[in-house]
Amino acid sequence: MRIAVDAMGGDFGASPLVEGALWALKEKDFSLVLIGDEKILAPLIPAQVSKEVKIVHCDDFIAMDDSATAALKRKESSIYVAMEMLKSKQVDAVVSAGHSGATMSLATLKIGRLKGISRPAICTLMPRIDGNKSLVIDAGANVDCKPENLFEFGVMGYEYAKWILKYPNARIGLLTNGEEECKGNETSKAAFELLKTHPNFLGNIEGNNIFDSSVEVVVCDGFVGNVVLKTSEGVADSIVYLLKKYIKASPISLFGALFLKGVFKKLKKQIDYAEYGGAPLLGIDGNVIICHGNSNAKAMKNAIFQAIVTIENGINDKILESLEKYKD
Repeated sequence: MRIAVDAMGGDFGASPLVEGALWALKEKDFSLVLIGDEKILAPLIPAQVSKEVKIVHCDDFIAMDDSATAALKRKESSIYVAMEMLKSKQVDAVVSAGHSGATMSLATLKIGRLKGISRPAICTLMPRIDGNKSLVIDAGANVDCKPENLFEFGVMGYEYAKWILKYPNARIGLLTNGEEECKGNETSKAAFELLKTHPNFLGNIEGNNIFDSSVEVVVCDGFVGNVVLKTSEGVADSIVYLLKKYIKASPISLFGALFLKGVFKKLKKQIDYAEYGGAPLLGIDGNVIICHGNSNAKAMKNAIFQAIVTIENGINDKILESLEKYKD
C-alpha cells in the first residue's frame, strides 16, 4: 500500500507533516511517498528510516492564498504531481494539508468521478454525546447543490459510515431548518423525496441532532456543511478557552481542576480535530484525504490511518454497488 503525502502546502510548513507521516510509518505497514522540495524534506527524515521513505522532488507548491484554478496550470506543484501519481496508479492514496480547493479541483478533473456520481463531496466527522461520531457530508466542496447531489451524498455517506465507521445500520438525516417534512427550501424538499427511497433515511433533522446521536449521517450542501464545521470548531475552541480562563481565576478552581484532569483529557480527545485526521473526498475514482491547513503531526498521522482504512475497505466499490440499486 502506497500513500503519497503533499508535504509542502500546510500552514506550518513541512516539518509537522513529515513528523506525522513518519509517526504513522512506525505504527502501520505501508510505503510512504513524500512530495515536495527535497532540500527541505530530506533533512527532516532520520537516517535510520530514510530507506523506507521515497521523496518525489517538486520545486513548486500551491500556497493558501493562491486560487484553486491556478493548480490546474502549475504542473510542477506538489499537489499536481501527487494527483498525477494517483491517476497513474503509482500510489493508492493522496493525503494533503495544502490548498483544499486546489486538491478538490485536481482530484475531480485529473482522477475523475465515480460512475453515477455527479459531484464529489467532503465528509467530516463530528463528536456526539454518546462518544461516537456523526458524519457530515458535504463539508465544503459544493456550495450550490441539486436534489440529486444531496441524494448521492446520502448514499456515499451511508456506505462510509457502514464500512469505515462500522455503523451497520447508519441513520441518514437531511439537515434543514426544522424536522417537519414541509420544512426546508425547494432543493431540500426535492432531495427529501429522493432520500425517502433509501431504507435508512430518517427524515429532516436540525443542527442539534448532529451531536445528540439521532443520526449517523448528516446530509447538506457544502455551504451549510462548512458553516456547521467552522462554527463547531469555534464553539469548541471558545469552550476550552473559557474553561482555562475561569479555572485560572482562583486557587480554589485550580485545585478543583486537578481532580477533573482525566475528564478534561477525555473532552479534549473528543473535540480535537487532530483525533479525526482529515476529511475524505468521496465520489472520485481514487482515495484522497483533505486535512486542515493547520494540521499538526497527530492530525497527519491519523489522516494517513484514515487513508489506509479507506483503501482496505474498498469504499469506492461499496459506493458503486450501492448506486446500482437506485438506477432508473
